[in-house]
Amino acid sequence: MRIGLDFDNTIVSYDAIFHKVALELGVIPQGISVNKVAVRDHLRAERSESVWTEMQGTVYGARMDEAIAYPGVTKFLGWATDAGHELAIISHKTRHPFLGPKYDLHVSAQKWIDAHLCLDGKPLVSPQQVYFELTKEEKLTRISRFGCDLFVDDLPEILLADGFPTATQRVLFDPEGNHESEMVGDPVRVRSWDELARWLRA
Repeated sequence: MRIGLDFDNTIVSYDAIFHKVALELGVIPQGISVNKVAVRDHLRAERSESVWTEMQGTVYGARMDEAIAYPGVTKFLGWATDAGHELAIISHKTRHPFLGPKYDLHVSAQKWIDAHLCLDGKPLVSPQQVYFELTKEEKLTRISRFGCDLFVDDLPEILLADGFPTATQRVLFDPEGNHESEMVGDPVRVRSWDELARWLRA
């Protein structure tokens, strides 16, 4: 089976690092939940959208190595490889931030993969099968070209897009249960990587 995986907020969890950076900048109170969406919503409520936008560049660029993998993801990748599945990371990611220093976000993400998605010094996903596409349309095209039998993403808008390949099983990664009412029909919804592995084994 060919399994495609989104990257941001699917493999990588940014909750702790966004909260940490926001506290360092003094743009949120201490009581805000350690949650990326909570930080974003607070800044938007304060009409600080530009602060949020520039913070994304900082996190995805200079502070990327401080982000952590979701629990169970490296175990899942190792299991999938041992089971004979072929893996690809297919992400939609701009090359540079919209505001602030012009970090190369693709390089930062690849360095994170090299450091965090490995076992005994060997990559869990082949570097030749890591794709950072500049637009959502290019991401959908890559999913089709790779021939994904299954694709895992945290965004319903990708899985439900008109251009999503009909032959690919859609799997929504929704650890906080934010999209229960949005996914209807055939998509599978999982709340953890362990749950996805159990579903694939069934």
